[in-house]
Amino acid sequence: MNTKLVQRQKIRYRIRKKVSGTATKPRLSVFRSNAEIYAQLIDDENAVTLAASSSKEKDIVAQKVPKVEKSKLVGASIALKAKELGLDTCVFDRGGNLYHGRIKAVADGAREGGLQF
Repeated sequence: MNTKLVQRQKIRYRIRKKVSGTATKPRLSVFRSNAEIYAQLIDDENAVTLAASSSKEKDIVAQKVPKVEKSKLVGASIALKAKELGLDTCVFDRGGNLYHGRIKAVADGAREGGLQF
């Protein structure tokens, strides 16, 4: 029963064994659905979400651009929220997805926004 979903879940668990966020260096977790993309800065030590951003935010929905461009805007948005919290570094968690397309666009947007990982 190795469906795509089961395989991705195994990859997610493998990544999460190695990648963990702290209050000073949170985990930038990315979730991609078919239509939307979500990003969160998570402090795993205290089990707290520090900031979140998604392609459902009003200023991002207002721009009629392709999904890859929206993903880049989500990355820039999460970087801006991190800067407001005084954070400049994080660890990237691709959530079991391949590092290309919309996942890569979020990372690029966050890097352009000033986050380092």
